[in-house]
Amino acid sequence: MLPNKKIYFVSDLHLTMAPDEEIRRRERDFVQWLDTIKNDAAAIFLLGDIFDFWFEYKYVVPRGFVRLLGKFAELTDNGIPIHFFAGNHDQWMRDYLSCEMNIQIYRKPTELNLNGKLFFIGHGHDISPKNLTNRILHFFFTNRLFRKLYASLHPYWGISFGKNWSNSHRKCRNRRKVISQPFKIENELIYQYAKKMLEGGKHYDFFVFGHRHFAVNIPLNENSRYINTGEWFENRTYAVFDGKEVTLHHVKMENFQGK
Repeated sequence: MLPNKKIYFVSDLHLTMAPDEEIRRRERDFVQWLDTIKNDAAAIFLLGDIFDFWFEYKYVVPRGFVRLLGKFAELTDNGIPIHFFAGNHDQWMRDYLSCEMNIQIYRKPTELNLNGKLFFIGHGHDISPKNLTNRILHFFFTNRLFRKLYASLHPYWGISFGKNWSNSHRKCRNRRKVISQPFKIENELIYQYAKKMLEGGKHYDFFVFGHRHFAVNIPLNENSRYINTGEWFENRTYAVFDGKEVTLHHVKMENFQGK
């Protein structure tokens, strides 16, 4: 990693197909943010749920996101690596982004050595699904036979159903958050998972995840930290690794055309 270069982590943009003006503004703001970081970015990590629903047929990919996909291609063409960890909303990615834009796709949490620091990175949806419904959904979404059966649907029906289901699932989850208990980090599954990994004797300097839609950067012990990037669809939070430490940041929206 060259001096004065940084690694960026961001997640949970939740771009939807057939977007309204708010979604288009969010996409433009995100593209503009990518423009602001490209000069000092050594790499960009997209930690899942960048899209609210994504399914690739053999000859068909979801409509939309032209500005964002074009920016991804520009960045990788200019030598900035992009790493995409598929989330629960976009885990049905195949090889479109990797073939067309040279983006590295990851389908599970992965250990990476970045500038001499050991990271454990992922989206977070596949870490200990707590209830039966989530476990069943995780099974179907990762089942190869189910994916092939779904691909046999005409794209009009397959993508329409997926988009509507994804929207309703996210809205239901947001309603549950409103009536849930106050946030306590010790109750969070990813935090608990990271603590257990460290107790098992394996050292990591940083655990970096998304999915939970809250931004946090806290110690796990004297030498390890847990970072959650939060989300970009409302609070515009992200994390930065400067070669030594990981810090959380918030986009100042007054500098962006969307506000």
